[in-house]
Amino acid sequence: MAVTFYSVVEANRKKAFLLLFSFFILLATVGFLVDYLYLHFPQRFPFPLSTSIAVAIALVQSLVAYYQGDNLVLRSLGARPPDLESIKEHALLNVVEEMSLAGGIPRPRVYVIDSEAPNACAVGRDPQHASICVTSALLDTLNREELQGVVAHEIAHIRNRDILTMTITATLLGAIIILCEIGWRLQYLGGYERGRRGRGRGRAGGIVLILYLVLLIVAPLLARLIFLAVSRNREYVADAHSAMLTRNPLALAYALEKISKAPAVNIGSKATAHLFIADPLRRAIGEYEGLWADLWSTHPPIQKRIELLKQMAI
Repeated sequence: MAVTFYSVVEANRKKAFLLLFSFFILLATVGFLVDYLYLHFPQRFPFPLSTSIAVAIALVQSLVAYYQGDNLVLRSLGARPPDLESIKEHALLNVVEEMSLAGGIPRPRVYVIDSEAPNACAVGRDPQHASICVTSALLDTLNREELQGVVAHEIAHIRNRDILTMTITATLLGAIIILCEIGWRLQYLGGYERGRRGRGRGRAGGIVLILYLVLLIVAPLLARLIFLAVSRNREYVADAHSAMLTRNPLALAYALEKISKAPAVNIGSKATAHLFIADPLRRAIGEYEGLWADLWSTHPPIQKRIELLKQMAI
């Protein structure tokens, strides 16, 4: 079957739905067990108390990041407005204007990060409050067509509201971690033993306890893996939309090749790594394919992305 940007978008859209569904199932499972075993839901409380507390705390944290995160990220990266006297930075403004029109969104604010690492990112909660940042090295490395491909990729993130998607997944991840912490504390306080008196003892209760404790250990890990999978999924979709907007998949493919061959210079932090078009920390695990790399990297293998883009051009 031929690879087209439509097929890539559709396949990853289904995958995104399954990942988010898995997140909700994991949250519901952990939450039910904590409330049922420790807080006697639904006899004592008509609603899942610990689950509600965990979701509320995670939601408040995520909303703060959602509405204020872009300004914090821009400051942390040392982003500055483009210098209009610079030919390359003035051309960047023109490219962002072109790709915004192609994507049907308002032109985002544009910033430049003085860095030797060629990279780019998009921040902002919606198309009306979005910003695109590119590094000075990216402007020095890419030609105009390649720059269009990168900017179109970031425009796709903005148009697809990927910041909202990642905020939702971050909320679910945070809620699961908080729930597990609540579960460990209740276990330490002996809540399970008190709950068992009214629910029966014996081998069945011991098996439930063992399975529950295993879940408390495994659930945060599974949640983190799902979060990373969602992050990688959004990169494939943005690549495909870049090809759609530019009608030139090779532009982004060649840009990614140049980015991957550039000297390793870290930029940003682990908290902002998923925002960039390529892993800014240049972690070795992101350079390989395979189950282990797929599980732990924030970005898909860059060579795999390049191959898919080249296949779209055939």
